[in-house]
Amino acid sequence: MKLKEIIKDFKFHCEYEKNLSTKTLQAYKIDLEQFLNFKDYKNIDINNFDKYKLKDYIQNLYIQEFKAKTIKRKIAVLKALFSYLEFEEIILVSPFRKMRVAIKEPKNLPKTIQLREIKKVLKYLYRQKEQFEDKNIYSYKALVRDIGIIEILFTTGIRVSEVCNIKRENINLQTGIITIQGKGNKERVIQICDSEVKKTLKEYINLFANQLKENEYFLINRLGNQISEQSVRLMIKKYQKESGVQKHITPHMFRHSFATLLLEEGVDIRYIQHMLGHSSISTTQIYTQVNLKQQKKILNNKHPRRTFNFASE
Repeated sequence: MKLKEIIKDFKFHCEYEKNLSTKTLQAYKIDLEQFLNFKDYKNIDINNFDKYKLKDYIQNLYIQEFKAKTIKRKIAVLKALFSYLEFEEIILVSPFRKMRVAIKEPKNLPKTIQLREIKKVLKYLYRQKEQFEDKNIYSYKALVRDIGIIEILFTTGIRVSEVCNIKRENINLQTGIITIQGKGNKERVIQICDSEVKKTLKEYINLFANQLKENEYFLINRLGNQISEQSVRLMIKKYQKESGVQKHITPHMFRHSFATLLLEEGVDIRYIQHMLGHSSISTTQIYTQVNLKQQKKILNNKHPRRTFNFASE
């Protein structure tokens, strides 16, 4: 049986039996096609495939200078494939059982936006909003929507994908509660408590009332369709430049800033873990490494060395 035929069955298994998300399926498709096209692996009979061919492919990933995280992901897809083949008894033993693959990712600290930079962007946007005389034109409506998106990103720390996937039924501005469908379809609840943010979102609902009736999603574009992640990225980049902020800002940086700023305020890391939707506390703990402001405050005010004064003796 050719490898290309087996992978076709594996894709079916991932989509209909494992019920993986569209995003994950797309990533699998890209990685598997790259694997098949390497040295014409697609035409290899599965019985002739061994760990040496697998090693050859992995070595090539390093030669192409993929990032460690990317290589790790591509190998994880192949592990899932051969695990499936082993389970289905298409092969006797996965070649990974005879290999030791250890990929160390460099631990990059999350990039954050300083509070003054967030304030500068929001201040610019609210001033732009005040300058509109005609509130019925689309450019005004779009601005209110854009402010709402940035406010949600900053006040809740949710992912850009989660923002774009908020459905009308999942947000209640009376209570301020948003129900989020996170990674792996895990559901969590987060609240918007700031009155000004709620006011902006209520205005957005009023401005887009007719279009929202015809769409299940809360945030929509000019055509009345669900707003895309790419649109949000480009929108933030545009306002970052217009507001005079020099640092390149991405939607995910609002999430990092949300976590870091809450840590600086002394919020327990387990509460932050829940709000971010992290399944493991170890994922959240990376934010303790960037919390230099709080570290300085603690060492200045709490370390016993501050009580020593040898100069006067």
